[in-house]
Amino acid sequence: MLNRWMAVSIVGLLLIAGCSKNDHTAVENEDELIEVPEDESNEVSSVEELPYQFPLTGVGTESKADSRAVAVMINNHPKARPQSGLDKADIVYELLAEGNITRFLAIYQSEQPEKIGPVRSARDYYIELAKGYDSLYIAHGYSPEAKDMLDNGYIDNLNGITYDGTLFKRASFRKAPHNSYISFENILEGAEERSYEMDNAPSALTFLNKSELENINGEDASSAMVSYFNSNVFNSIYEYDEALEKYKRYTDGELTKDYESEEPVLLDNILIVETDHKVIDNAGRRKIDLTSGGRAYLLQKGKWQEVRWENVDGKILPVINGKQAGLVPGRTWINVIPSIPGLEQTVSFDVKE
Repeated sequence: MLNRWMAVSIVGLLLIAGCSKNDHTAVENEDELIEVPEDESNEVSSVEELPYQFPLTGVGTESKADSRAVAVMINNHPKARPQSGLDKADIVYELLAEGNITRFLAIYQSEQPEKIGPVRSARDYYIELAKGYDSLYIAHGYSPEAKDMLDNGYIDNLNGITYDGTLFKRASFRKAPHNSYISFENILEGAEERSYEMDNAPSALTFLNKSELENINGEDASSAMVSYFNSNVFNSIYEYDEALEKYKRYTDGELTKDYESEEPVLLDNILIVETDHKVIDNAGRRKIDLTSGGRAYLLQKGKWQEVRWENVDGKILPVINGKQAGLVPGRTWINVIPSIPGLEQTVSFDVKE
């Protein structure tokens, strides 16, 4: 399937990351705390044809996109897959939660999916990322640090601990803690109940124009893999579909798609970020540096290039030669990977012959 893999190690070692689907590393120590869209291929052309743009995708729209962003904690345990609503997110952050388990922060502004989940518990660094988009933050449960932030009003939020069985519903086909879901209708109902303002759109990101889209720099690569702890269970494999001009995502050998519609997650920008992680307790919770900036990799239109990342007003953004790099209009996925020596996580690119 692959031609030639070039592997770039985040810990400074040259490693080759295999694509074997036989690695089923056990998932342990998960913290049980208190608790293809239509016209996707025409998105780029619509940027110029329509009078407005969605701020987080750069995709054109006929009316002003002034709704507030909503950020939802989404479970990525194998028992929670496939998830609901990921294919509608403008931006998804993927970071380690406990042990080798990653969790998603899905940010919605351009679309409001009917159902989102399974919803999982809050962590302080996910809250910080949600705050960067002035989002309404949705989670079910919290770590001690996250609970302090939420209790002190750091961010507007709705939590399943308070609304379990009302705004948040338990699915019968999955077992707790992998079965908490929320609808966008209930998100808006909860926001109204709490008197949260929902008409303040986040500031717009920087997007490439038509000429820039035709001249994207970088090395050709048809696939890329991000491997957490050399395990397929929580890896991310991105394959570029030249016909769609978008990336499809796979993990543990399975296509990332919506549970109900079976529509795949289709991505236009992949940003892989290296930063310091520290384990802070026996449960394996982490402190993650999301402010210092550092090395990153940007994938767009079947090409990859090494860039820098910076935290700009709470958002993790790519930077080239000191300037913010433009994004391809569409959806963005951001993998955050540890840079601590001794951890085995690798970024690999399938280089075209």
